[in-house]
Amino acid sequence: MKRRNNVFKLLLSGPYLIWMAIFVLVPMGMVLYFALTDPDTGRFTLDNLMGIEEFLPVFGESVWLAAVSALLCIVIAYPVAYVIAKAAPSRQRVLILLVMLPMCMSFLLRTLAWVALLEDTGILNRLLGSLGIGPLKLIRTRGAVILGMVYNYLPYMIMPLYSVLTKLDRRLIEAAEDLGCSGTQVFFKVILPLSAPGIISGTTMVFVPAVSTFYISKKLGSSGTALIGDLIESQFKQSYNPNLGAAMSLVLMVMIFICMGIMNRFAGQDEVSRI
Repeated sequence: MKRRNNVFKLLLSGPYLIWMAIFVLVPMGMVLYFALTDPDTGRFTLDNLMGIEEFLPVFGESVWLAAVSALLCIVIAYPVAYVIAKAAPSRQRVLILLVMLPMCMSFLLRTLAWVALLEDTGILNRLLGSLGIGPLKLIRTRGAVILGMVYNYLPYMIMPLYSVLTKLDRRLIEAAEDLGCSGTQVFFKVILPLSAPGIISGTTMVFVPAVSTFYISKKLGSSGTALIGDLIESQFKQSYNPNLGAAMSLVLMVMIFICMGIMNRFAGQDEVSRI
């Protein structure tokens, strides 16, 4: 009977395993192969990985902009998620719909909309010009890139925070208030620690796509704000060096796995401390 259940579970998981093998394991294997082979001879080499050294400042810039974007998303998303979690159930559904509605639009269109708003002859500069202010340099800056990241990835921060905040045990808050805690103390000593898993999950969901993005930096940034994704794309489409591009992709994947491991470690420690 147990063996039959195991076979049944294997059959049910078969499509998922095939999907993972074709669209995850095989592409990762190809990236690993190209990253560790010579483009001319096909022999094993570490030259592609060593060639990344000159691009380390770009890697640092990408991590920095992604970290700033994740931090801003936390600052903006936390009060939004808190207000939604405190609202009546009927209003919660409407507010969640408003948060998710922009995600129904194409990522490219949302980014191009900001180009129309921020460009030198765009809507915002025309408005500022009519008020006697500007025109200002709003586009092709690091700030514009961060703005694009925050706008596009903010819902990925709101949803995990809302999911955690809406499940908070109200009795814990009432107990803290009965013990004499002020509203500020209740927030920092009860609500914020209990919502840590949502913060960690949201940070991961924002940081990972932000650090590897390339379209946002291409449209809203300048040549001085090229990110890792831009370098990888250029190696495949302009420099025609897929081996170096694969090496960059491999290093980026390792960085992402390390960040996710650190986040999961903090989440695990938080669960243990609460127990």
